[in-house]
Amino acid sequence: MDIKDLKLLIKLVTETDITEFEMDNSDEKIIIKRGHKPEYITVAGPAVQQYAPQGYQPAPAAAPAATAAAPAAPAAELGDTVNSPIVGTFYAAPGPEAAPYVTVGQVVEKGQVLCIVEAMKLMNEIEAEYKCKIVKICKDNAQAVEFGDALFVIQKL
Repeated sequence: MDIKDLKLLIKLVTETDITEFEMDNSDEKIIIKRGHKPEYITVAGPAVQQYAPQGYQPAPAAAPAATAAAPAAPAAELGDTVNSPIVGTFYAAPGPEAAPYVTVGQVVEKGQVLCIVEAMKLMNEIEAEYKCKIVKICKDNAQAVEFGDALFVIQKL
């Protein structure tokens, strides 16, 4: 087979959806392959964190004879909490130079935006479910939050 015939054969293969062509006769063997071999890359992912369902209480471990003083009261004892519905980044204001949506001591109406939780470049507004007073802001601006993390402690009005 001469170069002219080989060029014509290559042109025919490239103009169709054929990815591999093989010709074998007594004098010569021709193999034409298009495309790349698939390349497999293995990447180790981050460690998976497991979460217990809400209301789950593990069995108490045997306590040592001498125990430390009781820890500080959890935020839930101060009032109800507004928890993050998703994993993302907490933003207290609509922009870096803007005033925060809410402040401690402020009374907010049902449906009023309390903050934004950004997840994968989507800004999710977290709104008040009822009229309430902001008792505590639990997260700092631009802080990462997990599903179920307390964002605010509120008091129903």
